[in-house]
Amino acid sequence: MKKALIASSLLLAGALSGCSSMNVSSSPVPLNGSVDTNLTADIEVGEKITGSSSATKILFFTMSDDSEYADGMTYGNGGGSALSLGGLDPVSAVKSAAAYNAISESGADVIVAPRYVVKKNDYLVYGTIEVTVEGYKGTVRSVQ
Repeated sequence: MKKALIASSLLLAGALSGCSSMNVSSSPVPLNGSVDTNLTADIEVGEKITGSSSATKILFFTMSDDSEYADGMTYGNGGGSALSLGGLDPVSAVKSAAAYNAISESGADVIVAPRYVVKKNDYLVYGTIEVTVEGYKGTVRSVQ
């Protein structure tokens, strides 16, 4: 009886102490997909709006004064987040900050027909990136 009690105690202790593992993964390539919906948006197009942002590059580090970005925008290679400032494509982060500035200053919901002007000065250890976006104020009236 004692052997069965010891064996079951060891088995219970082993089950309670168990192992744990953690898996963290990320997609190395941005995923682009499409979703078909039956929604129709009524967007009122207003006056011309503009926004700008800039960043400075020293060696391999890029620093920007902006701390807010329009998230979820893709500029060719999946950029458009603040994390891009320390990554491989700082131009996308500066574009995203310029878009945010244009939207927040005008009160727009979207930028209709945006046009980005990128001015990049790159020297050996120092560089600057200046982005200006121009477009039209888009206000969503209804979504059906």
